[in-house]
Amino acid sequence: MTTVSVKDFGAIGDGTTINTLAFAKAIQHIEQQGGGTLIVPVGTYFTGAIKLCSNLTLVIEQGATLLFSDDAKDYPVVNSRWEGVKQDVYMPCIYGHNIENVIITGGGKIDGNGQKWWHTFRNDRTNLKYPRPYLIGFDFCERITIEKLFLTQSPSWTVHPMESNDVVVDNISILNPADSPNTDGINPESCRNVRISNCYIDVGDDCIAIKAGTEETVDKSPCENILITNCNMIHGHGAVVLGSEMSGCIRNVTITNCVFQKTDRGVRFKTRRGRGGAISDITFSNIVMDEVLSAFVMNYYYYCGPKGNDPIVWNKAALPVNEQTPACHNISFSNIIAKNVRAYAGFLYGIPESPIANISFDNIRVSMQIDAQAGEVDMFKDVKPEAGKGFFIENVDTILFNNVIVDNVISDPLSIKNSTGVHVNQSFVKQDGKLLPLQA
Repeated sequence: MTTVSVKDFGAIGDGTTINTLAFAKAIQHIEQQGGGTLIVPVGTYFTGAIKLCSNLTLVIEQGATLLFSDDAKDYPVVNSRWEGVKQDVYMPCIYGHNIENVIITGGGKIDGNGQKWWHTFRNDRTNLKYPRPYLIGFDFCERITIEKLFLTQSPSWTVHPMESNDVVVDNISILNPADSPNTDGINPESCRNVRISNCYIDVGDDCIAIKAGTEETVDKSPCENILITNCNMIHGHGAVVLGSEMSGCIRNVTITNCVFQKTDRGVRFKTRRGRGGAISDITFSNIVMDEVLSAFVMNYYYYCGPKGNDPIVWNKAALPVNEQTPACHNISFSNIIAKNVRAYAGFLYGIPESPIANISFDNIRVSMQIDAQAGEVDMFKDVKPEAGKGFFIENVDTILFNNVIVDNVISDPLSIKNSTGVHVNQSFVKQDGKLLPLQA
């Protein structure tokens, strides 16, 4: 297979010359050869959106930067998903559709130049004809690897594979400002067989969010067989998040050997009536959290997005079960230390007709921050900011606390409402230097 430099097609790495055409010509050449390697050498290459082809290795060398335009005219419109809904969007900065065998690597930087996009989103959304570009997006693709890169200033979500299979994201660093809107780190949506490893993620929204479409998604597919390991996650609304787009089901997910620091929530499940689907067979293990707002959140009353204010979402009575009823079951948390937690050790709130089911906490230590500032546990209507709370459990069926210790709570360490099958074994609350039994 051929190996070429983007400079062979007229690219200039001076940071100001627009190189969109040079990238298009280089990729077209490689596609005509049946595949190959495209090298981006040292320099700063200013460009519009880049569309990839099959059997391509894109090598952004150490010392090289892809700097993307912030002019919407440099982004063709493609039909994809935005927050689970199929619609026209601006093409991602780097994009693949229905392709296979692609590697993006090299040790260089991809800079989405997102400041103008964020400003427009915050201050004048009417000037955004279509949703903002993702930094890297793959739709309906096979065998994709993204590795050894520094990604920054994404206009919206940073890495978004959708309806794709065999996706590897390894050894990348993502840095977006803490206040940048919707700049999630890695969001696999309706994908299968995804491996995310050895990543550093510091962003303005969820660090990793696993998604599977909404009730508005026409062809609902599951997101399944996901491994997340050896990652550091900083800031953001949640470290690892499942939902709220989960209508196609999320299942068979393992998260292990990770560090969460200063995220609003550590573990976060979010859904609501109307979504349908199930989140099931999820394992979190060997996690350390520090300075998170709440360590464990499972929220069936998530209000953000379209229809979030529908009265059915907020009805606390049991409603008939139908295809729009969400479910969460078979969830395991083990070998987790969470220190300097501010609001809740855990907040698990199901709906009465579909309780959160079969949950286990094993070998867990949660230490609340002394004199913490109150904070919002999650996007949950009419729940006031809190500090120093323990585990709050409502509408749960079968939950096990085994070898769980909670420190420094200023209210009931374990509050249970409208729940069945609560089992507490060898678990304690630490008060005045003494370990007292944790009791439901």
